[in-house]
Amino acid sequence: MADITTDVLIIGSGPAGSATAALLSSYGIENMVVNRYRWLANTPRAHITNQRAMEVLRDLGPEVEHEAMLHATHQELMGENVFCESLAGEELGRMKSWGTSPLSKAEHLMSSPCEMNDLPQTFMEPILFGAACRKGTQARMSTEFLRFEQDADGVTSTCRDRLTGKEFTIRSKYLVGADGGNSAVAEQAGLPFEGKMGVGGSMNILFRADLSRYVAHRPSVLYWVMQPGADVGGIGMGLVRMVRPWNEWLIVWGYDINQPAPVVDAALATQVARQLVGVPDLEIELISANTWTVNNCFATNLQNGRVFIMGDAAHRHPPSNGLGSNTSIQDGFNLAWKLAAVVKGQATPKLLDSYTAERAPVARQIVTRANQSIAEFGPIFEALGMDGGVDHEKIQRSMAARCDATPAGEKQREALRKAIEFKKYEFDCHGVEMNQRYTSGAVVTDGQPEPAFQRDRELHYAPTTWPGARLPHVWVFDKNGKRHSTLDLCGKGQFTLLTGIGGDAWAKAAEKVGKALGLPIRTHVIGPRREYEDHVGDWARAREIRDAGCLLVRPDHHVAWRSFDLARDPEAELTRVLNSILGR
Repeated sequence: MADITTDVLIIGSGPAGSATAALLSSYGIENMVVNRYRWLANTPRAHITNQRAMEVLRDLGPEVEHEAMLHATHQELMGENVFCESLAGEELGRMKSWGTSPLSKAEHLMSSPCEMNDLPQTFMEPILFGAACRKGTQARMSTEFLRFEQDADGVTSTCRDRLTGKEFTIRSKYLVGADGGNSAVAEQAGLPFEGKMGVGGSMNILFRADLSRYVAHRPSVLYWVMQPGADVGGIGMGLVRMVRPWNEWLIVWGYDINQPAPVVDAALATQVARQLVGVPDLEIELISANTWTVNNCFATNLQNGRVFIMGDAAHRHPPSNGLGSNTSIQDGFNLAWKLAAVVKGQATPKLLDSYTAERAPVARQIVTRANQSIAEFGPIFEALGMDGGVDHEKIQRSMAARCDATPAGEKQREALRKAIEFKKYEFDCHGVEMNQRYTSGAVVTDGQPEPAFQRDRELHYAPTTWPGARLPHVWVFDKNGKRHSTLDLCGKGQFTLLTGIGGDAWAKAAEKVGKALGLPIRTHVIGPRREYEDHVGDWARAREIRDAGCLLVRPDHHVAWRSFDLARDPEAELTRVLNSILGR
């Protein structure tokens, strides 16, 4: 007999594991999360937090979203990516990033009730972990996962208490591996991966120094330093990242992956910081330093029976585009409601097959996008004459030539402007963040074709109620005139049915079908003199159905099914659709 029993065991308390635990607990599912370390993230690795991830925090409760915004650097200070020879040196150009340009800002405001922000992992993890524990998750720190065995009824995991050295077993119905890029769960589950690990080497240098005189007038999260002749890395580009405005910083600097990783001591850290900041006598307070590898690898199957993987265990990529923790949190949002439905007996295990079908394509997409973004620095190097060789004097002359009042200088200036503008695919890639559309057994389209993207699907979010897409956000109003996002009407572990005037039969059918299936279905009729009203008309424009039609929305805000009009037998239709989704 196992020492401990629970419904779901989660290995790892990072953004993926803690989000999943918090969601499961909010759904009333017993779960345990274990972490091999004594505490949570000790470096601010992930930081860009996009709107979709914030929507998950909002779904966990306003207090969770508010706590995140309390600690976050807000969007206006995320600012403009700056390209320069050093922070104190000459600026080469900049681009408005992270939804701060007027047009992009408008798209962000129209797309979500949440704001993107910069929230270092050292803040995000405690927020999610704390929410999980407050909601009922059992947590064990200094607990190392060793191995698992699964059978027809569950999974038995063996762990080691790192304080006492004693091994013990945990019996669970399901096991979730959120244990990072070197996932033991993924390895033991024998899950298939594509791509390659260790395609590049980088070092992180975390330090404190007041750099406000160089940056406060041009706030940004990222300062890209183009510095030929640097002592470290030869021809190089370094990154000075804001962690806290404007006195805590993280430098990212590459090293040759074919050579042993360098030892980053205080002397080397100070040397690199002085080079990139451009202040020869800069004094820094070194907090920590470490090396890491750039990966280009993703799982093509995220499940083996009762065992699942998510987060960095499933998609291993560089920090480009800021997709890591965001995608990890969304993995949890996708899987948690499905596990809850199966554990509660509302769905059969067939529902769980949709996790790989829906999230594996996302893993492939973001790994590809993040690595492609690294390659897209090439045109900047080329425009500056930094695209080959180690003749530093020649490169300096090439960089300076952009200032010449000559046709060649004008051409070079134009090339540099275009090259920097092209980096919007990394620094303002709203579509990659928001355009996930699922195709799986947990979605019923009834043959409705997916709407085509009218604009670049990586750059621009395209709202639609096509089944599989995230429900569009618009503001509707209650009887007191208070506004509510359509996303706020949904989620929180329940299916939701949205309809309008003439759709009362759908609401009645949802109540009957929910009782019959043991699956509570929330309903909202939106229209004049109803619970919520569409005063502005935004919902009528976004819903893509008639007043008497309906949308069935999953607990993770994705549309499960829609009917353009009132069906002849609404109860039979809802029963058919839900039985299909739930695998009954």
